[in-house]
Amino acid sequence: MAIVPALPPHQVQIISHFDYLSIDSQRRRVYAAHSGSQALVVINADTGAVLGQVETGAVHGNAVDDATGHVYTGDGDSGTVSEVDPVKMSVVNSVDIGHPIDALAYDPGTGRIFADEDSGTQVFVVDSHTFKLLGSVPIPGHDLEFLAVDPDRPILYQNIPDHKVFVLIDTHTLKVVKVVPTPELTRPHPLQFDAEYDEVITGGKNGIISAYTPEGKKLGQATMPTGVDQCVLDATPHVLACAGDGKLWTVQIERGAAPHLISSIDTGHKGVHTVTVDPKTHWMWTVWSGPNGDYVQAYKER
Repeated sequence: MAIVPALPPHQVQIISHFDYLSIDSQRRRVYAAHSGSQALVVINADTGAVLGQVETGAVHGNAVDDATGHVYTGDGDSGTVSEVDPVKMSVVNSVDIGHPIDALAYDPGTGRIFADEDSGTQVFVVDSHTFKLLGSVPIPGHDLEFLAVDPDRPILYQNIPDHKVFVLIDTHTLKVVKVVPTPELTRPHPLQFDAEYDEVITGGKNGIISAYTPEGKKLGQATMPTGVDQCVLDATPHVLACAGDGKLWTVQIERGAAPHLISSIDTGHKGVHTVTVDPKTHWMWTVWSGPNGDYVQAYKER
């Protein structure tokens, strides 16, 4: 199986750095953190056309509220968490965290937004209904990366690259309840939770991706391209789309066993390091910055 372009690239105005992507498959919108231009880019998920940019500050993490279609964003400079209405193309709520924010996850079960402190030691918790800061969770590490919500338990999974572990956070008590070592991984960045298979999938910059039970039992590991930054789960086929160092690739998740690499492509664009997946079309969306401009493009497997 090979990865090929699904659409031609579309240019995004203003040359700057990109970070995380997310998708609203129901409303057919892709969202990209255009950090350098301090905006959230809104993209048509069927055509790739750029619909607009919302000034949010230096956005990094972003997550969609499927119930409302609004997007929660985290600012890496001013240290705010905001709520974006992509129809009005405006910020409708914002709360000052006081610390730079990197990755971000939304838990529809509690209505809480979980926001990593960039190069810090805390996960901040915001109530999406009142847009008040509820508190923070002290983390045993000083380098936080991706995080994932468990839809069936009051648990948040959080990667800690400098300690080569992920932790389980109780989303009600806001305390770390378990630390799971992942010694085979160097600088683990991506982390996803497969709810149907009940597995935590985490990968390292050294080209290893592993599957664990939430209790910390290792199910197996596989090789993948090095330099991974972000992976996103396509839940129905249990496939991860991953990106890093200009490459895109897919990984098949297996129930109770090691994952395995399916396909990969070198896009030729060194700026490609983040990705999201459309569960409707299974297209992989990515962005990059280059000397000739900034672009968004969809890829697919064939």
